[in-house]
Amino acid sequence: MENVVTTNRKAYHDYFIEEKFEAGISLLGTEVKSLRNGRANLKESYVIIKDGEAFLFNCHISPYSHGNIQNHEPTRTRKLLLHRKEIDKLWGNISQKGLTVIPLKIYFKRGKAKVEIGLAKGKRQYEKRESIKERESNREIERHMKTYK
Repeated sequence: MENVVTTNRKAYHDYFIEEKFEAGISLLGTEVKSLRNGRANLKESYVIIKDGEAFLFNCHISPYSHGNIQNHEPTRTRKLLLHRKEIDKLWGNISQKGLTVIPLKIYFKRGKAKVEIGLAKGKRQYEKRESIKERESNREIERHMKTYK
């Protein structure tokens, strides 16, 4: 069972998500406690693969409210835990196809903090408008179907 802490809603608006991966995340104790309180933000965060390792940049996890002087820095770089094959696959796609890797959500699975990352391709402005129109028309169709039933 998943306990979702935060999602990156902007990701689905700004990008086409090609493929999703589940990664563990290396955290400090106060970061885990802060995540359990739901104090995280993925808005401007992204993933970089450097020296065969994946890192999460710009993810804001608020300092733990009951923490002491050794509390964590909110936007520090965090290491993602992926298998070698997954890292190689991501690296190949990033370097050749012009794709990027972004975090989609942070959640707890069996007591461990996980990050769902997505291989993403950026949308252009007109594509964003088209997806909004499509979503609105689907809602309208659902609304009419509901009234006729």
